[in-house]
Amino acid sequence: MTNPTQLTSADPLNWPVAPGWQGLVTHFFENGKGLALLTFLQQRLQNGAVIFPPQPLRALELTPPDKVRVVILGQDPYHGRGQAEGLAFSVAPGVAIPPSLRNIFKELQRDLDEPIPAFPTPGGSLVRWARHGVLLLNTCLTVEEGQPASHAGKGWEMLTDSIIHSVSQNTTATVFMLWGSHAQSKRALIDASRHLVLCANHPSPLSALRPPVPFMGCGHFSQARAWREQHQTTP
Repeated sequence: MTNPTQLTSADPLNWPVAPGWQGLVTHFFENGKGLALLTFLQQRLQNGAVIFPPQPLRALELTPPDKVRVVILGQDPYHGRGQAEGLAFSVAPGVAIPPSLRNIFKELQRDLDEPIPAFPTPGGSLVRWARHGVLLLNTCLTVEEGQPASHAGKGWEMLTDSIIHSVSQNTTATVFMLWGSHAQSKRALIDASRHLVLCANHPSPLSALRPPVPFMGCGHFSQARAWREQHQTTP
């Protein structure tokens, strides 16, 4: 029996995506950087590395390109066992809610009077968001247990940059929420003349209350709602 909490295969055929993403994903994995990434993942698995999440492309499975209305960029999957579920900031139901995600829920409650989700279900799982048009995309899509950023620079960034650019090229007005300097480094990939780009500090307790733009109190959720209503998209 495979372990549903960790990666068991370096074969992208085992990582389903929505049909609209398939061409972009296939092109990446059939070319140099993608092939090198798969070789790296296979070698690490053969060496006994514990890699998360079990489905690196789950954000692309749950949120088809024609349904994307909001993009929230993360950096790295959670590196604790059982946490990462392939969606930025999201953790599986029943898993303790990480501090950054707790701050996201607090800001959502402050900004839109949304109650903090019940624990343990759905707890910190953002699957419902993903199924309703929120692309929860990490810029690096795998990580090794207990080793943050261990797969940074191995090739995932080329794919996720292509995804961000692809969404930006879409005619649908989209909200991009860029929290922290890493996410904001992707701003050049986004056509800000057609999309709403919202920037604030990362929701981590280390930066959520700090200048220049504290995450707590940023009002991104109400701004996103107003933008979607203005552009007649699903709220």
